[in-house]
Amino acid sequence: MPQFTRREWLSAALAATLPAPGAAAVPGRLPLGFSLYGMRALPLADALDVCKRCGYDGVELALMPGYHADPAKLTPADVKALAKRLADANLSVLGLMENLPALGDAAAHRANLDRLGAAADLANALGPDRPPPIETVLGGKPAEWDKVKDRLAERLADWAAVGRDRKTVVAVKPHVANALHTVADAVWLVKQVGSEWLRLAFDFSHFELRGVRIEHAVTELAPHSVFAHVKDAKGTPEKFEFLLPGDGATDYPKLAKLLSGAKYTGPVVVEVSAQVSNKPGYDPAAAAKSSFRAVSAAFGRPPRD
Repeated sequence: MPQFTRREWLSAALAATLPAPGAAAVPGRLPLGFSLYGMRALPLADALDVCKRCGYDGVELALMPGYHADPAKLTPADVKALAKRLADANLSVLGLMENLPALGDAAAHRANLDRLGAAADLANALGPDRPPPIETVLGGKPAEWDKVKDRLAERLADWAAVGRDRKTVVAVKPHVANALHTVADAVWLVKQVGSEWLRLAFDFSHFELRGVRIEHAVTELAPHSVFAHVKDAKGTPEKFEFLLPGDGATDYPKLAKLLSGAKYTGPVVVEVSAQVSNKPGYDPAAAAKSSFRAVSAAFGRPPRD
């Protein structure tokens, strides 16, 4: 696969005009999207059509190997075609999902920086005026936090430099089973890095499993967050199961009200966990539709049949 310059990537997509990434369909209303992480089995055109018909404002593109938007597999012509498909469907690019475990060796760190650079180039190609954020979990285990937190901060400072150079925000997501897993540690990490290009991706399901009150999680984390996932969860930090929105006990009207009160302005994107999508009989179109029904009213969308 030939390597393309950033200029070639940007030029490829400028011919197609996209809705502004992260822009709400109605002023003052948070953009509502669906992550194509949960639609790996569908062709891209079908996945976008499903999201459009459901009523979503946009999508999160998954960039990992084997997914629709892996930058290593995209030519400039592919980027241009992707931009046109999104524009034709009137869907914004609300975010780009990566999976970059941050605690590997030096070679793994360099590889992560390369992938972040490619992701940021794609973000700029699809949203040259306002590149969508790149979000990722960080890996590691909860018990390791005190041992690895300083190394994480150092490495994320390098990530932030990539974001700064390409004017693209990198958003890291606390995860119930990762080293970064508490509200206080997430705030500490962002402040320790101290860059506007390194922010948080908020997903209450991971804190709900730890018994964190939704008010506390939103109040502390929303000011540092540029992206939000929504899904339900049940169980304990040691034995948990992620669910589709509406299949658990998450109070979405309350979450929406709290995010608004905290002046959060980023997108809200349904994420279907691999625990759900890997089950036999999983139907991505049905999951997108039922998830929209579960969250749409809370975020100011009209009901759909």
